Amino acid sequence: MKGVSIFLAEGFEEVEALATADILRRGGVDVKLVSITEDSLVKSSHGVNVKADLTFSEYRQLCSAEVCCEKDFMVFPGGMPGTKNLAACQELMSMMNEHYGAGGSVAAICAAPGLVLSQLKGIEGKNFTCFDSFEGYLEEKGARFTPKPAVTDGRVVSGRSAGHAIAFGLHILEIVKDTETVAAVRHSVMLDTLPE
Repeated sequence: MKGVSIFLAEGFEEVEALATADILRRGGVDVKLVSITEDSLVKSSHGVNVKADLTFSEYRQLCSAEVCCEKDFMVFPGGMPGTKNLAACQELMSMMNEHYGAGGSVAAICAAPGLVLSQLKGIEGKNFTCFDSFEGYLEEKGARFTPKPAVTDGRVVSGRSAGHAIAFGLHILEIVKDTETVAAVRHSVMLDTLPE
């Protein structure tokens, strides 16, 4: 599917999903929140109910891996048990691999790099970040952990935690748009006024 899709499973981390969506939408990106079930209402790990734009079957109907480019993203927020629910959805994991294999990009934050991106074919040799204690899943696959707020390596973006969701969103935005758009969004949320 063209654009950016953020996948919501029961127990997702709401800051990681919604801050990312907000940053991207501020940058003019077409972002869809996608439930991985047929229920469009998804409860977060902290009990916040979020209405997805698409159910999983609606997403499947719109999805076409053959027309992907690096600006098309599948995004996986962390949170528990949301990350485990994403990783356990075999159809979604297959779609992620098809999407990446067809030239699309993937992004995951917090626990999701460990549990979700460890299922990505071609993750070997990639640099990544994640929440502490989840790095082993990717290191076993030959990826390299670095404790930064967000990391971009080719068509793979990873984020460390909810506290770094804005940095994560900005990394995705730079690929989908450009550095000028990132600067404008940083200014709109007053990130450029912070002391160094």
